[in-house]
Amino acid sequence: MLRQLMNAAMLSAAMVVPGGLVATQAFAEVVYNRGNDTDPTTLDHHKTTTVAEGHLMRDLYEGLVVQNNKAEVVPGVAESWEISDDGLVYTFKLRPDAKWSNGDPVKASDFVFTYQRIQNPETAAPYANMQYPILNAEAINKGEKELAELGAKAVDDHTLEITLNAPTPYFLELLTHQTGLPLHQASVEEHGTEFTRPGNMVTNGAYMLENFTPNDKITMRKNPHFHDADNVKIDVVNFIPFEDRATCLRRFEAGEVHSCSDLDNQQMDYMKANLGEQLRIAPYLGVYYLPVKVKKEKLADPRVRQAISMAIDREFLADEIWRGTMIPAWSFVPPGIGNYGENATLPYAEDDILDREDAAKALLEEAGVAEGSLSIELRHNTGENHKNTMTALSDMLKNIGINSTIVEMEGTGYFDYMKQDGDFDMTRAGWIGDYSDPQNFLFLFESENLGFNYPRWENADYDALMEKAAGTIDIDARAEILKDAEALLLEELPIIPIMYYSSGSLVSDKLNGWEDNVMNVHGTRWMSIEQ
Repeated sequence: MLRQLMNAAMLSAAMVVPGGLVATQAFAEVVYNRGNDTDPTTLDHHKTTTVAEGHLMRDLYEGLVVQNNKAEVVPGVAESWEISDDGLVYTFKLRPDAKWSNGDPVKASDFVFTYQRIQNPETAAPYANMQYPILNAEAINKGEKELAELGAKAVDDHTLEITLNAPTPYFLELLTHQTGLPLHQASVEEHGTEFTRPGNMVTNGAYMLENFTPNDKITMRKNPHFHDADNVKIDVVNFIPFEDRATCLRRFEAGEVHSCSDLDNQQMDYMKANLGEQLRIAPYLGVYYLPVKVKKEKLADPRVRQAISMAIDREFLADEIWRGTMIPAWSFVPPGIGNYGENATLPYAEDDILDREDAAKALLEEAGVAEGSLSIELRHNTGENHKNTMTALSDMLKNIGINSTIVEMEGTGYFDYMKQDGDFDMTRAGWIGDYSDPQNFLFLFESENLGFNYPRWENADYDALMEKAAGTIDIDARAEILKDAEALLLEELPIIPIMYYSSGSLVSDKLNGWEDNVMNVHGTRWMSIEQ
């Protein structure tokens, strides 16, 4: 059991009172015990890939811009910025009071160093492509150009100029990702791969690393040099890993942690009955979907794919299989995403399931598919919820005369299998947005995106729309082009969206400032704890 609870750490401050006596004034540190999905594999944010690591980076570092507790983009190290008329040049003015945890000023050159490091092929950053919109970034990452040719320049200590390859309306949103966070050049160069160790790590966010005990906790302490330190109400945050969600639930109920970052779905009925508003389920920027191998003759006709989609009872899957932690999906881009407005949707979203089944049978007959003649394989990665989803899908397809078999694969090779054009019929996949813009979902199915275009769908009209959107500066006009692209995707349906993800959390009623949002970002700097 953790001994260090909300008011557990008592400090003493000595002060001189009249007469020369020394009095001791006790006050309580505010400590936030925070459940996290798992331990990080690294604290080098150029090597991080997981949501759990993102939670840590958000507290340790501050980028040019940040997301507040509502996931809105607000100034960070940059107090202001200007964008050129052609949308290619961003000029950021850094706040003069931005400092590193060792007291050094944060300079524009720190960002140049950092952005060059992530594109350096020697760094082998898995998310380097997030910054490919920056001029020459991709060529540098592929070893075709020198680091100095990157479109990032320190005009002076407080002015950073970034030049892009093409207009990128979501660029500010992209900079909130951990790939946009700075590094302290001197400490990285001094300590090399050891720069992330406690005592070596220099950060510029609201918190600084104090201790890292694997399988126990990561302790961060408030950074006294942080420019907004006066408004940071929590002194110490302990990130505690809970791969077993049920364990976090027990610790939460015992008052030993103030929040859990994920839920044990098997305990959902219990939590709903006993935890009230402390149980948080909110829309999340992610989609659970079924890639369909469109090059297979039996699945090449869009009418067959539409019939399969019509037969899926998304409400049953979301409510019964996933116990209310998913939301039925009728588009690929999740609702609530930025720079988009109202989504394109499948036309039968409001139809009753029985009516959809009748329409599906008619479509199959029109496509020349006789009842019982079509058999498909449903493939999924290991996981009880995935298995139950595919079992339910198999039963739903029987209702329209389609036979199916279910194949389970170990998670370690599952996504590589799809990326490498594995011989599947239909699989299950999921995508969580890296930034709140529809491009981050729709780019997956561009013809050349072989890494994530699992169905290997190729459509010249779709590619042209995505290219046109990429060159459109006006946000509203761009949104309409992207909506046309999504409408085409939903008409051809090489992927079948079935559920939107939800974020599930437990949040103590003593923890203030936690705002549910579609990005599921919750920086500790925005929160406080009632004493």
